[in-house]
Amino acid sequence: MYSKVYEKIKQYLQENIKPIIFFTLLYLCFTYPLPYHIYTSGGIMNINQKVTIDDEYQPKGSFNFAYVNELKGTIPTILLSYVIPSWELVKTEEGGTKTEEEEDVRYRDRLFLIDSIQNATTYVYKLLNKEVKITDRKFYVVYVAEEAMTNLKVKDEILSLNRVKMQDINDYLKAVEQTKIGDSISLLVKDETNMIKNKTIKVFNYQNHKITGIYIIPKLDYTTNPVITYHFTENESGPSGGLMLALTIYNKLTKEDITKGKRIVGTGTLDLNGNVGSISGLEYKLKAAVNKKADIFLAPSGNYQEALDLLDKNNYNIQILKVLTFSDALNYLQMMK
Repeated sequence: MYSKVYEKIKQYLQENIKPIIFFTLLYLCFTYPLPYHIYTSGGIMNINQKVTIDDEYQPKGSFNFAYVNELKGTIPTILLSYVIPSWELVKTEEGGTKTEEEEDVRYRDRLFLIDSIQNATTYVYKLLNKEVKITDRKFYVVYVAEEAMTNLKVKDEILSLNRVKMQDINDYLKAVEQTKIGDSISLLVKDETNMIKNKTIKVFNYQNHKITGIYIIPKLDYTTNPVITYHFTENESGPSGGLMLALTIYNKLTKEDITKGKRIVGTGTLDLNGNVGSISGLEYKLKAAVNKKADIFLAPSGNYQEALDLLDKNNYNIQILKVLTFSDALNYLQMMK
Protein backbone atom coordinates (compact mmCIF):
# COMPACT_ATOMS: atom_id res chain seq x y z
CA MET A 1 0.00 0.00 0.00
CA TYR A 2 2.71 2.46 1.00
CA SER A 3 4.71 1.67 -2.13
CA LYS A 4 1.70 2.52 -4.31
CA VAL A 5 1.22 5.86 -2.54
CA TYR A 6 4.91 6.59 -2.93
CA GLU A 7 4.81 5.77 -6.63
CA LYS A 8 1.80 8.06 -7.16
CA ILE A 9 3.52 10.94 -5.37
CA LYS A 10 6.71 10.33 -7.32
CA GLN A 11 4.80 10.27 -10.60
CA TYR A 12 2.93 13.49 -9.72
CA LEU A 13 6.17 15.29 -8.90
CA GLN A 14 7.83 14.11 -12.10
CA GLU A 15 4.89 15.28 -14.21
CA ASN A 16 4.56 18.66 -12.48
CA ILE A 17 8.12 19.48 -11.47
CA LYS A 18 8.39 22.61 -13.65
CA PRO A 19 5.23 24.37 -12.37
CA ILE A 20 6.10 23.36 -8.79
CA ILE A 21 9.56 24.94 -9.10
CA PHE A 22 8.09 28.01 -10.81
CA PHE A 23 5.46 28.69 -8.15
CA THR A 24 7.92 27.97 -5.34
CA LEU A 25 10.38 30.51 -6.74
CA LEU A 26 7.55 32.98 -7.34
CA TYR A 27 6.39 32.60 -3.71
CA LEU A 28 9.92 33.14 -2.40
CA CYS A 29 10.36 36.14 -4.67
CA PHE A 30 7.33 37.88 -3.17
CA THR A 31 7.79 36.83 0.47
CA TYR A 32 11.48 36.28 1.26
CA PRO A 33 12.60 39.24 3.42
CA LEU A 34 15.73 41.15 2.45
CA PRO A 35 17.61 43.57 4.80
CA TYR A 36 15.70 46.62 3.53
CA HIS A 37 12.55 48.58 4.28
CA ILE A 38 10.59 50.87 1.98
CA TYR A 39 8.97 54.01 3.40
CA THR A 40 6.01 55.62 1.64
CA SER A 41 3.43 58.29 2.35
CA GLY A 42 0.85 56.99 4.79
CA GLY A 43 -2.35 58.61 5.94
CA ILE A 44 -3.94 60.36 8.90
CA MET A 45 -5.88 58.99 11.86
CA ASN A 46 -8.55 60.82 13.87
CA ILE A 47 -7.35 60.64 17.48
CA ASN A 48 -10.85 61.30 18.80
CA GLN A 49 -11.55 57.63 18.07
CA LYS A 50 -8.52 56.51 20.08
CA VAL A 51 -9.24 58.38 23.33
CA THR A 52 -12.33 58.28 25.55
CA ILE A 53 -12.77 60.40 28.71
CA ASP A 54 -15.72 60.31 31.09
CA ASP A 55 -18.09 63.27 30.42
CA GLU A 56 -15.86 64.50 27.59
CA TYR A 57 -16.59 67.40 25.26
CA GLN A 58 -16.93 66.54 21.57
CA PRO A 59 -15.06 68.61 18.95
CA LYS A 60 -16.46 69.93 15.68
CA GLY A 61 -13.12 69.47 13.96
CA SER A 62 -10.44 66.88 14.58
CA PHE A 63 -6.88 66.32 15.73
CA ASN A 64 -5.09 63.70 13.67
CA PHE A 65 -1.94 61.62 13.68
CA ALA A 66 0.03 61.46 10.44
CA TYR A 67 1.73 58.13 9.88
CA VAL A 68 4.23 56.54 7.52
CA ASN A 69 3.66 53.29 5.65
CA GLU A 70 6.51 50.82 5.93
CA LEU A 71 6.91 47.87 3.54
CA LYS A 72 9.27 44.96 4.04
CA GLY A 73 12.05 44.63 1.53
CA THR A 74 11.34 41.87 -0.98
CA ILE A 75 12.54 41.61 -4.58
CA PRO A 76 9.33 43.19 -6.04
CA THR A 77 9.13 46.05 -3.51
CA ILE A 78 12.84 46.85 -3.88
CA LEU A 79 12.52 46.95 -7.68
CA LEU A 80 9.42 49.16 -7.43
CA SER A 81 11.30 51.58 -5.15
CA TYR A 82 13.55 52.41 -8.12
CA VAL A 83 10.52 53.17 -10.27
CA ILE A 84 8.22 55.02 -7.83
CA PRO A 85 9.85 58.32 -6.75
CA SER A 86 7.93 58.56 -3.47
CA TRP A 87 9.21 55.16 -2.24
CA GLU A 88 12.39 55.44 -0.17
CA LEU A 89 14.60 52.37 0.13
CA VAL A 90 16.43 52.12 3.49
CA LYS A 91 18.79 49.43 4.74
CA THR A 92 17.51 47.75 7.90
CA GLU A 93 20.74 48.51 9.77
CA GLU A 94 19.85 52.23 9.72
CA GLY A 95 16.94 51.55 12.06
CA GLY A 96 19.02 49.78 14.69
CA THR A 97 22.15 47.71 15.25
CA LYS A 98 23.02 44.90 12.89
CA THR A 99 22.39 42.34 15.58
CA GLU A 100 19.09 43.80 16.75
CA GLU A 101 16.13 41.46 16.46
CA GLU A 102 12.94 42.66 14.78
CA GLU A 103 11.00 41.57 17.86
CA ASP A 104 13.12 43.91 20.00
CA VAL A 105 12.41 46.79 17.62
CA ARG A 106 8.65 46.14 17.84
CA TYR A 107 8.87 45.94 21.63
CA ARG A 108 10.72 49.27 21.81
CA ASP A 109 8.30 51.01 19.46
CA ARG A 110 5.33 49.74 21.47
CA LEU A 111 6.84 51.10 24.70
CA PHE A 112 7.52 54.40 22.93
CA LEU A 113 3.76 54.64 22.30
CA ILE A 114 3.02 53.83 25.93
CA ASP A 115 5.52 56.49 27.00
CA SER A 116 3.89 59.12 24.77
CA ILE A 117 0.46 58.23 26.19
CA GLN A 118 1.76 58.53 29.76
CA ASN A 119 3.44 61.87 29.10
CA ALA A 120 0.43 63.36 27.31
CA THR A 121 -1.99 62.20 30.01
CA THR A 122 -0.02 63.29 33.06
CA TYR A 123 1.05 66.61 31.53
CA VAL A 124 -2.45 67.72 30.48
CA TYR A 125 -4.21 66.48 33.62
CA LYS A 126 -1.75 68.39 35.82
CA LEU A 127 -2.01 71.46 33.57
CA LEU A 128 -5.80 71.48 34.04
CA ASN A 129 -5.61 70.58 37.75
CA LYS A 130 -7.29 67.24 37.12
CA GLU A 131 -6.51 64.26 39.32
CA VAL A 132 -3.76 61.91 38.11
CA LYS A 133 -2.21 59.55 40.63
CA ILE A 134 0.87 57.47 39.79
CA THR A 135 0.76 54.23 41.79
CA ASP A 136 3.83 52.43 40.43
CA ARG A 137 6.81 52.89 38.09
CA LYS A 138 8.72 50.21 36.22
CA PHE A 139 11.80 50.76 34.10
CA TYR A 140 12.51 48.65 31.02
CA VAL A 141 15.58 48.35 28.84
CA VAL A 142 14.45 48.90 25.23
CA TYR A 143 17.78 49.29 23.45
CA VAL A 144 21.32 47.98 23.95
CA ALA A 145 23.98 49.41 21.64
CA GLU A 146 26.70 47.18 20.21
CA GLU A 147 29.25 49.30 22.07
CA ALA A 148 27.56 48.73 25.45
CA MET A 149 29.65 46.63 27.85
CA THR A 150 26.87 44.83 29.68
CA ASN A 151 24.92 41.61 29.98
CA LEU A 152 21.63 43.54 30.04
CA LYS A 153 19.06 42.60 27.41
CA VAL A 154 16.06 44.30 25.86
CA LYS A 155 12.94 43.67 28.04
CA ASP A 156 14.95 43.55 31.29
CA GLU A 157 13.20 45.47 34.08
CA ILE A 158 15.68 47.39 36.24
CA LEU A 159 14.83 47.07 39.93
CA SER A 160 17.83 48.64 41.65
CA LEU A 161 21.13 50.42 40.99
CA ASN A 162 24.08 49.67 43.27
CA ARG A 163 21.58 48.11 45.73
CA VAL A 164 19.36 51.21 45.79
CA LYS A 165 15.80 50.90 44.43
CA MET A 166 15.30 52.73 41.14
CA GLN A 167 12.43 55.18 41.43
CA ASP A 168 13.06 57.60 38.55
CA ILE A 169 14.97 57.81 35.27
CA ASN A 170 17.11 60.50 36.91
CA ASP A 171 18.32 57.85 39.39
CA TYR A 172 20.00 56.06 36.51
CA LEU A 173 21.49 59.26 35.09
CA LYS A 174 22.90 60.17 38.52
CA ALA A 175 24.38 56.70 38.96
CA VAL A 176 26.16 57.03 35.60
CA GLU A 177 27.44 60.52 36.43
CA GLN A 178 28.77 59.35 39.82
CA THR A 179 30.62 56.38 38.29
CA LYS A 180 34.15 56.72 36.89
CA ILE A 181 34.79 55.89 33.23
CA GLY A 182 35.73 52.21 33.03
CA ASP A 183 33.93 51.32 36.26
CA SER A 184 30.69 49.35 36.40
CA ILE A 185 27.22 49.85 37.87
CA SER A 186 25.64 46.82 39.47
CA LEU A 187 21.97 46.26 38.72
CA LEU A 188 19.25 43.96 40.00
CA VAL A 189 16.88 43.13 37.16
CA LYS A 190 13.86 41.02 36.35
CA ASP A 191 14.19 39.43 32.92
CA GLU A 192 11.33 38.60 30.54
CA THR A 193 10.89 35.19 32.22
CA ASN A 194 10.43 36.95 35.61
CA MET A 195 13.77 35.62 36.87
CA ILE A 196 15.61 38.00 39.24
CA LYS A 197 19.25 38.40 38.21
CA ASN A 198 22.33 40.45 39.08
CA LYS A 199 23.82 42.23 36.07
CA THR A 200 26.41 44.92 35.40
CA ILE A 201 27.04 47.72 32.92
CA LYS A 202 30.28 49.62 32.35
CA VAL A 203 30.44 53.40 31.93
CA PHE A 204 32.46 54.66 28.94
CA ASN A 205 33.30 57.97 27.31
CA TYR A 206 31.48 59.21 24.22
CA GLN A 207 32.19 62.73 22.95
CA ASN A 208 33.23 63.82 26.46
CA HIS A 209 30.07 62.40 28.03
CA LYS A 210 29.71 59.46 30.38
CA ILE A 211 27.31 56.93 28.86
CA THR A 212 26.45 53.25 29.09
CA GLY A 213 24.90 52.63 25.67
CA ILE A 214 21.40 51.61 26.71
CA TYR A 215 17.99 53.27 26.53
CA ILE A 216 15.41 52.93 29.30
CA ILE A 217 11.69 53.73 29.18
CA PRO A 218 9.51 54.03 32.29
CA LYS A 219 6.12 52.32 32.35
CA LEU A 220 3.65 53.81 34.82
CA ASP A 221 0.62 52.47 36.62
CA TYR A 222 -1.71 55.40 37.22
CA THR A 223 -5.32 56.42 37.75
CA THR A 224 -7.11 59.54 36.58
CA ASN A 225 -10.26 61.44 37.43
CA PRO A 226 -12.08 61.72 35.10
CA VAL A 227 -11.20 58.25 33.80
CA ILE A 228 -9.39 58.13 30.47
CA THR A 229 -9.33 55.09 28.18
CA TYR A 230 -7.19 54.45 25.12
CA HIS A 231 -8.12 52.28 22.13
CA PHE A 232 -4.85 51.54 20.35
CA THR A 233 -4.31 48.22 18.60
CA GLU A 234 -1.30 45.97 19.16
CA ASN A 235 0.30 46.92 15.85
CA GLU A 236 0.18 50.66 16.58
CA SER A 237 3.40 52.03 18.03
CA GLY A 238 5.96 54.85 18.09
CA PRO A 239 6.60 58.06 20.06
CA SER A 240 5.70 60.75 17.53
CA GLY A 241 2.05 61.22 18.51
CA GLY A 242 2.64 62.77 21.94
CA LEU A 243 1.79 66.36 21.00
CA MET A 244 -1.41 65.47 19.15
CA LEU A 245 -2.53 63.14 21.93
CA ALA A 246 -2.07 65.94 24.46
CA LEU A 247 -4.11 68.38 22.35
CA THR A 248 -6.89 65.80 22.01
CA ILE A 249 -6.99 65.19 25.76
CA TYR A 250 -7.02 68.94 26.46
CA ASN A 251 -9.88 69.46 24.00
CA LYS A 252 -11.96 66.68 25.57
CA LEU A 253 -11.49 68.13 29.07
CA THR A 254 -12.38 71.77 28.29
CA LYS A 255 -15.52 73.42 26.97
CA GLU A 256 -13.65 75.49 24.39
CA ASP A 257 -13.24 73.57 21.13
CA ILE A 258 -9.73 74.51 20.01
CA THR A 259 -10.15 72.67 16.70
CA LYS A 260 -12.53 75.46 15.58
CA GLY A 261 -14.06 72.92 13.20
CA LYS A 262 -10.80 72.40 11.30
CA ARG A 263 -8.92 69.24 10.38
CA ILE A 264 -5.60 69.58 12.19
CA VAL A 265 -2.74 67.18 11.57
CA GLY A 266 0.57 67.20 13.40
CA THR A 267 3.47 65.29 14.81
CA GLY A 268 6.06 65.53 17.56
CA THR A 269 7.08 63.80 20.78
CA LEU A 270 6.09 65.30 24.14
CA ASP A 271 7.99 65.12 27.43
CA LEU A 272 6.62 65.58 30.93
CA ASN A 273 7.44 69.30 30.83
CA GLY A 274 5.44 69.91 27.64
CA ASN A 275 8.44 70.20 25.31
CA VAL A 276 7.87 69.01 21.75
CA GLY A 277 10.62 66.90 20.15
CA SER A 278 11.60 66.31 16.54
CA ILE A 279 10.55 63.23 14.60
CA SER A 280 11.59 61.26 11.53
CA GLY A 281 9.58 60.72 8.36
CA LEU A 282 8.27 64.29 8.16
CA GLU A 283 8.22 64.22 4.35
CA TYR A 284 5.70 61.37 4.32
CA LYS A 285 3.61 62.74 7.18
CA LEU A 286 3.26 66.17 5.63
CA LYS A 287 2.33 64.62 2.29
CA ALA A 288 -0.33 62.50 4.02
CA ALA A 289 -1.80 65.64 5.63
CA VAL A 290 -1.92 67.41 2.26
CA ASN A 291 -3.49 64.40 0.52
CA LYS A 292 -6.22 64.29 3.18
CA LYS A 293 -7.00 68.02 2.75
CA ALA A 294 -5.89 69.03 6.27
CA ASP A 295 -6.19 72.72 7.15
CA ILE A 296 -3.18 72.95 9.47
CA PHE A 297 0.00 70.96 10.05
CA LEU A 298 1.78 71.30 13.40
CA ALA A 299 5.52 70.71 13.00
CA PRO A 300 8.11 70.44 15.79
CA SER A 301 10.59 73.32 15.74
CA GLY A 302 13.37 70.89 14.84
CA ASN A 303 11.47 69.85 11.70
CA TYR A 304 10.01 73.25 10.82
CA GLN A 305 12.55 74.31 8.19
CA GLU A 306 12.29 70.91 6.52
CA ALA A 307 8.50 71.35 6.41
CA LEU A 308 8.83 74.81 4.83
CA ASP A 309 11.25 73.48 2.22
CA LEU A 310 8.80 70.70 1.32
CA LEU A 311 5.97 73.24 1.17
CA ASP A 312 7.88 75.34 -1.37
CA LYS A 313 9.25 72.40 -3.34
CA ASN A 314 5.89 70.68 -3.81
CA ASN A 315 3.66 73.77 -3.79
CA TYR A 316 1.54 72.33 -0.98
CA ASN A 317 -1.63 74.13 0.05
CA ILE A 318 -1.53 73.86 3.83
CA GLN A 319 -0.71 76.12 6.78
CA ILE A 320 2.34 74.97 8.75
CA LEU A 321 2.85 76.09 12.35
CA LYS A 322 6.14 75.84 14.25
CA VAL A 323 5.77 74.24 17.69
CA LEU A 324 8.44 74.21 20.38
CA THR A 325 6.16 73.44 23.34
CA PHE A 326 2.59 72.32 24.01
CA SER A 327 1.82 75.91 25.05
CA ASP A 328 2.92 77.12 21.60
CA ALA A 329 0.42 74.83 19.91
CA LEU A 330 -2.34 75.74 22.36
CA ASN A 331 -1.77 79.49 21.88
CA TYR A 332 -1.84 79.17 18.08
CA LEU A 333 -5.10 77.21 18.16
CA GLN A 334 -6.82 79.44 20.70
CA MET A 335 -6.07 82.52 18.56
CA MET A 336 -7.18 80.79 15.39
CA LYS A 337 -10.43 82.04 13.81
